[in-house]
Amino acid sequence: MSEQLQSTTDAPHGGWRTAVVREIGHPTERTVVLRLEVADRMVHLPGQHYVVRLTADDGYTASRSYSVASSPADPLVELCVERLEDGEVSSYLADVVEVGDELEVRGPIGGWFAWDGVTPVLAIGGGTGVVPLIAMLRHARETGRADLVCLVAAARTAGELPYVEEAMGGCNLVALSREATASRAAGRLTAADLAPHVEGRELFFVCGSANFAEAVSRLLVDLDVPATAIRVERFGPTS
Repeated sequence: MSEQLQSTTDAPHGGWRTAVVREIGHPTERTVVLRLEVADRMVHLPGQHYVVRLTADDGYTASRSYSVASSPADPLVELCVERLEDGEVSSYLADVVEVGDELEVRGPIGGWFAWDGVTPVLAIGGGTGVVPLIAMLRHARETGRADLVCLVAAARTAGELPYVEEAMGGCNLVALSREATASRAAGRLTAADLAPHVEGRELFFVCGSANFAEAVSRLLVDLDVPATAIRVERFGPTS
């Protein structure tokens, strides 16, 4: 695959497909990683997502969107799902699905939050908000341009942060509010954490809960980052 991906304004968008679950992992107590073989798969851009649809015997359907963690070159589509207490889709994916099962999926979807593979970016994720940013980091590393993506990953503890080991090293920073690390005292993410990583970055991807996304966006603006350079993706329970 070429190092340069297509423009995010022309991001690929796929229809409904059948996916076979090939691998299952549990990186944290509340998350499950599903690696899917998707029939007639379209190559995604880092930052895009898939919809998973479940259909009951009586015809009732429920669907949810999940960001892709895998790089475009990965032959499988990797989704990291946080199990929500009353989440009818996330609970099924975390507790019921087995290797070999088939799922209905639609994707890739999204263009605003997709990375083109060539623009220098600062990617900031809270909790499972790191998932689409890991796809960016993986693609940058696989193409020999790890310098293009600097990742800041925030969580309460390391045990609650999926892909925590991948989020370390290089210019990357893991910021934990309830645990100290070798390079940082315990505490919420601050402007001082972000300031050393802003220079030279042209786009700023922020992904997490609504409160996290709002707080980080304010920190970036306070650091003189133009609002037009900030791309935000919020997530949360679906009512």
